[in-house]
Amino acid sequence: MKILVVNGPNLQLLGKRKTDIYGKESLADLEEKLKKRAAELAVDLSFFQSCIEGELAEKIGNSRLEGYDGIIVNSAAYTHTSIAIRDALETFGKPIIEVHLSNIYARETFRHKSYISGVVSGVIAGFREYSYILALIALNQILNNQ
Repeated sequence: MKILVVNGPNLQLLGKRKTDIYGKESLADLEEKLKKRAAELAVDLSFFQSCIEGELAEKIGNSRLEGYDGIIVNSAAYTHTSIAIRDALETFGKPIIEVHLSNIYARETFRHKSYISGVVSGVIAGFREYSYILALIALNQILNNQ
């Protein structure tokens, strides 16, 4: 099983930016935790992060051709603005879990609207790095039960 983890803008700053909201772990720390859990589940994980909307849409758009079975996506601020990322996710046609480190519904009202939620299998938010681990477990279950 091959899963792509996609991270959007400013996630390269994890552990340095708004630690009261996003936590003190870096993106590298988060990826290491995910790799460990993925090994236990016999899942092959790949990671992609960009602050550029077009790069994110292109990576997602090519992911089916690259043989990915599922996607975990945190498109960060683009969640609330990007139809291009939504369209790329919709084209994927396989299970996708949307994740957020913070509880977007407990924050500013502009964060309550997600353009991508309508084309994903599920949304996990508010558990900091555990949002990703929960997404990995859920996606593994979904893919194993197909």
